[in-house]
Order: sequence, then structure tokens, then C-alpha cells
Amino acid sequence: MSSISAFAYYALHWAELRAIVQWKMWHLPVNERVESKEAITLKICFKYLEQTSRSFSAVIQELNPELLNPIALFYLILRGLDTIEDDTTISASEKEPLLRNFHESIEQDGWTFNGNGPDEKDRNLLVDFKVVVTEFKKVKPAYRAIIKDITEKMGNGMADYANDAEFKNGVTTVEEYTLYCHYVAGLVGEGLTQLFVESKLANPALLERPHLHESMGQFLQKVNIIRDVREDWDDKRRFWPKEIWSKHVSKFEDLFDPKHQDAALNCSTEMILDALQHADECIFYLAGLKDQSVFNFCAIPQAMAIATLEVIFRNPAIFHRNVKITKGQACRLMIDSTQNLRPVCDTFIKYSRSILKKNTNKDPNFLKISVACGKIEKFVQTIFPDQDPTLLTAQAAVSRSPEPLDPEKEAEAAEARKDTFIMLAIVMATLFAMSCFMVSTSFPSPFLARPHLTLKIQIGIAYFLGARFDLAYADLKQGRLPKTGGRDEL
Repeated sequence: MSSISAFAYYALHWAELRAIVQWKMWHLPVNERVESKEAITLKICFKYLEQTSRSFSAVIQELNPELLNPIALFYLILRGLDTIEDDTTISASEKEPLLRNFHESIEQDGWTFNGNGPDEKDRNLLVDFKVVVTEFKKVKPAYRAIIKDITEKMGNGMADYANDAEFKNGVTTVEEYTLYCHYVAGLVGEGLTQLFVESKLANPALLERPHLHESMGQFLQKVNIIRDVREDWDDKRRFWPKEIWSKHVSKFEDLFDPKHQDAALNCSTEMILDALQHADECIFYLAGLKDQSVFNFCAIPQAMAIATLEVIFRNPAIFHRNVKITKGQACRLMIDSTQNLRPVCDTFIKYSRSILKKNTNKDPNFLKISVACGKIEKFVQTIFPDQDPTLLTAQAAVSRSPEPLDPEKEAEAAEARKDTFIMLAIVMATLFAMSCFMVSTSFPSPFLARPHLTLKIQIGIAYFLGARFDLAYADLKQGRLPKTGGRDEL
């Protein structure tokens, strides 16, 4: 976005501009690097980290000091491996041994590689890779073993695909697509989880549920593959599985033809549907993280991924250029993702609802998309039940409502209500009559001219209404006089 277009955009989107200012001015890092204590080789490593990925570099450098260097080096090692795998100028015969032996190269003093093509953006990292080797050998043995193991698995997986002639023509099945995402991203989730648990910054139970960290990697990778479809096609790579796109178009290149736009959009929603299946497990995984810096490191990419899905959902622009969320949206997501799990859940709900609004019944996957979005919200409800006062009041009223009566019991209940009403009417009428009588005795009357007669009538009415004069007489006879409050008692 150019400076002029950015100015025009944020002039109309004040909330996003405010988010940028908030993040820049008020964000306080959970932890900070102490550069004064770093060796020159480590400083160079962080320089390459910032060059290869600014977004990841920022969150990595706020990690707990225990994991700061191991994860920074883990990222650079995998970035180096990926740079070899992505380079189409390297022949398969040269690429295979490089990938399969990369886990050994990272411990070989002075190892570097300058065989990348001149246009490969991260080639300088491999040219100067000896600094990564130097710092990697300083990492704790337990962490080093984890990183080396994941690098070996990933290198072998990439080598398998590099030798697969059919893969060069594109991914065929959804199963093959998922396996590829496992090698390039699922294994990253596995390695990071092992590092988190080994450092005691995450719940060990996460290792007992490998599908959770697998979903963390799968979700991020699949979102990137969907978003980068045009860029990959221009680089003569095709990661959307034929099993999906062949339902909508005859040839893969038809997705980029405006004449087939509706079919292309339906194809993209099916790809997004596949990615959405991992969303609830990503939230579940985040609930198992103990350290705030580790939580931030994992939550920010996931929040950005669900926001990216919303931006590219039924967006024809993805077939013509790379579509990304704005800087203002990214800052807002980082603010919300560096607190706790609740704001992250709210972010998932917000963007899943937005996807629902864009969903159309003309799409063959309309119902499945609706179910997938509803599944996210339903899962969040299991963690944070809705506390809406109106809803709670309605639920309480329902819980207090009596069970429906059968006709016989309902008739008995009606009769009881009738009797209650009659008794209440009699009591009220009696009280009214007594009040009238009491008032009338205070006025002159030929009939009530004698006070003793009035008293007798009052006593008679009291007795009629149930006064127990017999008990009062018995108390008087035995000398039990009622106490009266006089001056002596005060």
C-alpha cells in the first residue's frame, strides 16, 4: 500500500489507525532481548531473523529467555531448509542430499551453502549459515536434540516430494495435500510443543494429544496456501489438490480466468472449509500454554490466520494478486492476542460470523461452511459459557416453570385456586365490615348510644372470628397476667 493510498485508507478507517498508534506507543514487551550480553554471531542471527520475517521476529524476541535463542535458531534452521526446497533453480539430484542431510549440516562447523539462485530472497542466510551453526551448538542438549530430530523429519519429507514426479505437476489428493502440510508445518508444531513442555512453559498433556499441535501447523499452512494461490501459480507451483479443484473447473488455470469466476470462488470456499476444520483444535491448544510470552507467540499467528480467511473468503482478488490483512487489522489482532484466551476466542467468533455473512446459498458448500463456523462458536461456548443477562433470565424462567399437568390434576389445581379466591374474598369482606363497624361507633347513634352494648357487640364479633376467650380466662384465673410496658420497664 503506497503512502498516498495508505493515508486515504486510514482517513476512513480511524479504528485501525488507532490500533497502530496503540501498538506502537503502549505495547510493553513481556520480555526483552539483552543485546549487550550477546555474542556477535548471535546478533547476526537476529539480523537474519528480522530480514526473513519481521512479524515472527517481533514475537520471537519477546519470548521467555529460556526459549528465546533456541526458537530463534529453530526458525532460521527451518527457513534455511525451506529456502533450498523452494528454489526451482536447484536440480532434484542436488537438492535431495542437501535436504536429507541438513540435520547433520547444522552441527558441522563452518557449513554454508551458496548454490541458491540469485533471486532467492533468503539466499544470504545460507551463504552466512556458519553463524547459525556456531550458536546452535551452544543450545542446551535437550533443545538441540528436539530441533535436530524435527529438521531430519522435515528434510526427508521435503526430499520425498522433490523426487515425486507427480508432485511436480501439482498435488493430486486431499490426503497428499494434508501430508505435505504435515511435513512443512505440522512438524514445526510438534517441535515447538516439545520445546514448550521441555522448558516447563506448557502443559505436558499437549504431547499426549498430537492432533492439537498438528492442527496448529496445518491451519497456518493451509491458510497460506489458499492465500498464495496466484503467487504459487506464477512460480509454476500448484498446491491446491486436484481432488478439490477438478469439481469446479476442467483445468487448474481456469481458476484465474474471469469467465470462470463463480466456479473459482466455489473452489476457494471448499479449500477454506478444509482449513476451518482445524480452528477449534487451535483454540484448545492455546488453552494448554502456561507462559504469557509463549501464548503470545502462538496466538498471534492463529488470530491473523482466521482474519486472513475472512478477507479471502469469496474474494476474487486472490486469483489475481496476493491478498493480506491491513497493518491496522494486524495491530488490532496483536493487541487482542497478547492478553489471554478470551479475546482470542472472541476474535475467532468475530471472523467466523463475518464469513457466515459472506456465505451464499449458491455455493455448493453453503451448509458445510455454516456448520464449520457454528462449530467454532459452539466450542468457545464450552470454554466460556454465554453470560448474557437476558438469556440467563429466560433460562431461569424455563427452569422454574412447572411440568405440564394431566387433565385430572389440572382440574384439581383450578378448584384449589377457586377455593383460595373465595376464602380471600370472605376475609376481605369481614375486615371491611369490622372496619365500618369500628368507625361507626365513634359517631352518635340511637342504637349505639350505650357504650356497654357496643363492647358486647365487638366481643361477639371477635369471638365469631375465632378469638379464644376461654384460654384468656384460664390464664387470668391462674394469675398469669399479660405484661404491659410501663415506665419502670423503660
